[in-house]
Amino acid sequence: MLIDNLFWVGFLGAAAGIGFAVFQILKVFKYPEGNPRMIEIAQAIRDGANAFMKRQYLTVTIFLAVMFVILAALAYIPPLFDASPLINQYTPFAFLTGGGLTALCGFIGMKISTNANARTAQAASESLNKALRVSFSSGSVMGFVVNGLAILEITVWYMLLTMVFQEPPDVVSETMLTFGMGVAVVAVFARVGGGIFTKAADVGADLVGKVEAGIPEDDPRNPAVIADNVGDNVGDVAGMGADLHESNSNALVACIALSFAAQYNIGGFILPIIISVIGVLCSIVGTFFVRAKENTSQKALLKTLHRGVYIAGALAALLTLPLIHFIAHHNLEGALDAYARGAVGAAEWVAGAESMVNNAWGMFAAVLIGIVAGFIVSYFTEHYTSDASKPTRELAESSKSGSAPLVIGGLALGMRSVAGPLITIGAAAIGSFIVSGGLAFIQAGSPADALDLNFSAGLYGIALAAVSMLATNAIILATDAFGPVADNAGGIAEMAGLPPEVRQRTDALDALGNTTAATGKGFAIASNSFTGLALLVSYVTLAERALPYGESLNLAIVNPPVLVGFFSGVAVVFLFAAMCMSAVQRAAQSIVHEVRRQFREIVGLKEGKPGAKADYATCVDICTRGALKEMIPPALLTIAGPIIVGILLGAPGVVGYLAGIIGSGFAMAVFMLNSGGAWDNAKKFIEAGNLDGKGSDNHKAAVIGDTVGDPLKDTAGPSFNNVITVSCAVAIVFIGVTNAFALL
Repeated sequence: MLIDNLFWVGFLGAAAGIGFAVFQILKVFKYPEGNPRMIEIAQAIRDGANAFMKRQYLTVTIFLAVMFVILAALAYIPPLFDASPLINQYTPFAFLTGGGLTALCGFIGMKISTNANARTAQAASESLNKALRVSFSSGSVMGFVVNGLAILEITVWYMLLTMVFQEPPDVVSETMLTFGMGVAVVAVFARVGGGIFTKAADVGADLVGKVEAGIPEDDPRNPAVIADNVGDNVGDVAGMGADLHESNSNALVACIALSFAAQYNIGGFILPIIISVIGVLCSIVGTFFVRAKENTSQKALLKTLHRGVYIAGALAALLTLPLIHFIAHHNLEGALDAYARGAVGAAEWVAGAESMVNNAWGMFAAVLIGIVAGFIVSYFTEHYTSDASKPTRELAESSKSGSAPLVIGGLALGMRSVAGPLITIGAAAIGSFIVSGGLAFIQAGSPADALDLNFSAGLYGIALAAVSMLATNAIILATDAFGPVADNAGGIAEMAGLPPEVRQRTDALDALGNTTAATGKGFAIASNSFTGLALLVSYVTLAERALPYGESLNLAIVNPPVLVGFFSGVAVVFLFAAMCMSAVQRAAQSIVHEVRRQFREIVGLKEGKPGAKADYATCVDICTRGALKEMIPPALLTIAGPIIVGILLGAPGVVGYLAGIIGSGFAMAVFMLNSGGAWDNAKKFIEAGNLDGKGSDNHKAAVIGDTVGDPLKDTAGPSFNNVITVSCAVAIVFIGVTNAFALL
């Protein structure tokens, strides 16, 4: 049957994504790195990034090994005593491969970014467009590696489980969700650890260098300048790559899990994979439309990136419609053929396949809803964070009254910005549910039964919308990942003493990158909220299947375990944010003291006298040790939370807990991302020569605002992507533990 072999398209899509990434790597390495001083600085940044990643991944490897042993014990020890295993036998291996690939995504992104920064600076000495092409090509490597590896991993696991081990759909679904847990666990370590490193260095360098010493950003006299540039790579590139790989992977596995609940079987599995493959191919096309003219405005630069993203999204939408109908009809043919042969479960597959054909147009509508919702969230993010927009410029104006009004205004801006994305995602979720088959469930007026096929079809539509939102993730991530490269290029230009126009060009790209980074993070948190809803329902479905026939979970909000679980989830969101912020505070204080010490003890350093050289390595080491120490508690909190709640409150408590995490985590992430992004771009707006420019009192106030916003937008805020999916995935994997040991 044709439908049985369509999963091979996943290998083709993975090959296209990874192949294009290799093409972009070779393209970047063809550009020159510049003069010897630029090469020396770039090498120092590479050495610092390599040292941090090596130590971080050693910590992560130890954690993965411990978790593998725990999962293996839960899977293989109970059968030795004639008891049912608490998780399936593939879980430990799926967890390990998911975590390993996530780490690989971050490592590849860090490697290419640290080799592209000097090349971007050298390209900026020639033209703005050339600098954009180099940095964007570097960012696209991360985007296409993330998507390619996610498609490859899921396709390989599906092939092994169905063709080699011949496992039933429920085992395939559970194993895919476990793979998602491994991805999410490593992503939260990468995002939190990298975020603490980069913001500790950035805050320390800015407060002492810009505010106290009055020296320019990225001045070689500043001992924290190399640590700051290292942080751009390990936090904003490696951490972000792991984060977006997790978003993409978990959107796919949630959709796959719900496809089996809806009885869509092979067709339901194939569809999100093919949508992702189409997204990769359309993203490749979109990259060729990203180019800029010299001396162009910030709005024009943003427009050229939008052009690439919108073209990719429009192409993906157009190609998806015929593919949905093609897959739905061939899925029905496969089901009827299996039924004629008397295959086990074929009758259920036929019912589901007929439903898929009937819902084909609705699923296409869900795809469109997902794509449009992503663009709407992107619009809100851009509106509140771009230095070409009214809110950010008004925020910059408030610097005339000092840092306090600027900080208050940024907090208010972030809070105001939450409403649009939350309403958009809520409307998109209910819309995709209704058009994908959920309307029949609503019209039937039946009680909320997680095993109802129409209900499952509607939920599949929500997951499909999340996959579609991230289908062109490769080019979206490319528009995000080029920013840190441009930021590094500006630092190298400053430290190497390149002409002022070089720094002007890299600053233009850096400011653009701040906006697109906020946009990319908005895409990620929006899609993760979609995915979180799908994973939450997957948890409910699995929990109800474990109950005796005829029983169901009491999920009424007034049920005490649900209510207490909900409040616990909200509490964990705020506790996690506080832990991340405090971690940056402590690490930044260490950097501040070290920079002050060097200015005080190294004669002539602050004045820039010949022979006076800053000790960059010590600052890098302080950030490394601080980040690795501080990343463990918040990561463990997110992993242990669902397990503890499950044991204390049972499955209903976990459902409430996950609902609290998803809702409040989404709101907190949007607030933090947009406040921080607006403060950063308000500073950039002033540094561009507005409101008295660099060195003015306005600028110093804006620097204070930016340092307050840094841990919000680059450490705590984006980490909530991972908090949501880690919580859901851990709850699902440990559902057997919850059922076996729950006190309520």
